[in-house]
Amino acid sequence: MSHHRNPSSSGNAAPTTTYRNVDQAGGSDRGSVALFMALFAVALIAFAGLVIDGGAALAAREHAHDVAAQAARAGGDALSPASLHATNPGDLAIDPAAAQAAAQRYLRLMQATGTITVTGHDVTVTAHVPRRTVILSAFGIHDISGTATATATVLHGGTTGGQ
Repeated sequence: MSHHRNPSSSGNAAPTTTYRNVDQAGGSDRGSVALFMALFAVALIAFAGLVIDGGAALAAREHAHDVAAQAARAGGDALSPASLHATNPGDLAIDPAAAQAAAQRYLRLMQATGTITVTGHDVTVTAHVPRRTVILSAFGIHDISGTATATATVLHGGTTGGQ
């Protein structure tokens, strides 16, 4: 409420009172803004989850690849003692049981699980590195573990797989 004096009247005139209508729709705008802000906050948290947990998923996959490669190499180093004493260096052979054990030890050391296959001169390891989400678990996504496969081949000297 505001009081105004009429300048043309003498100082004895009664003050006039002016009323303004307050827009009642302003109250409902407040609710729609709050709803918009709540939806925007949820979208922002989901986006942060994609960035943070997405990066962690990529890191888990890269770590799984490294673990698989190193476990396969460890298995490939488990050569049969008899083949080490053979007259022909090309007769190197993997000891399958020792290769399985060496690769499994490496997987356990790296807190990973996986499968190990020994075939001829090859040791193939599929490593699974567990990783849980940090933010996306609020949206029902809990696991972003990484899995990768690598193979190590036993070679002698300067030989290559194609020769």
